[in-house]
Amino acid sequence: MSLSTKPATFFTTAVVALVLACATIIPQVYAAPNGESTVEQVMKNGVLRVGMSTFVPWAMKDKTGKLMGFEIDVATRLAKDMGVKVQFIPTKWSGIIPALLTGKFDIIIGGMGILPSRNLKVNFSIPYDYTGMSMAASTTLAKDFSGLEAFNQKDVVLSARLGSTGVAAIKKYLPNASIRMFDDEAQAFQEAINGRVHGVVSSAPTPAFQAIKHPTKLFLPLKENFTREPIGFAVKKGDFDTINFLNNWITYVTSEGWFKERKSFWFETRDWEDRLN
Repeated sequence: MSLSTKPATFFTTAVVALVLACATIIPQVYAAPNGESTVEQVMKNGVLRVGMSTFVPWAMKDKTGKLMGFEIDVATRLAKDMGVKVQFIPTKWSGIIPALLTGKFDIIIGGMGILPSRNLKVNFSIPYDYTGMSMAASTTLAKDFSGLEAFNQKDVVLSARLGSTGVAAIKKYLPNASIRMFDDEAQAFQEAINGRVHGVVSSAPTPAFQAIKHPTKLFLPLKENFTREPIGFAVKKGDFDTINFLNNWITYVTSEGWFKERKSFWFETRDWEDRLN
């Protein structure tokens, strides 16, 4: 967080001016249906409304109820570089895309994997991060299980968050297993902790964190993540100006090393754990 934001502010101002100029010159080609891009609306309103959902360590609440995490840092930096305030709007993951489409918020910044099925409904920026699916297994039901194939059995039950890529990963890589889906990720992990499912599939590093937190209830049966997924910002379809701005912002911030710095803090250390609620 020690890097200066002045160059980013200059860059952001230039990019915003450019995309607004393009929107003025060729609105018949690139303008959103209402004639105004999301970037224009955000700049006019002075606030970036961010749709997100809580899951460790992407977005969490600290002891005072304030949000913190990797995606909270990303959204806050984006709003700061745009010169606007940020407003977080927690939303159930299973309904987060419909909420974006109905205008509940301007953008989804929540560790959302870029999937073709989602891209049919929204536009994605270029990736600013990559994640992958991992698994925490029950020490009661899956004590002797090792490797992915051990869980691809008809009598195996796995839990995952409803609407998450964890569900898609189970269906693709573990088609013989049954799935129990929950609106909240904590509920999915609680099923495994209570020994009611063989394991829970979720984005790394959450399974590893949960296994450390509950060493007598959970363990990691896989040595590595079994998928690799690009993560991007999601906005409404047909908004070329906003996607253009976000892509250039990602490229600029990546060149600073800022994403790598924040990812290292939230995913490779536990320095933030004592702040958790």
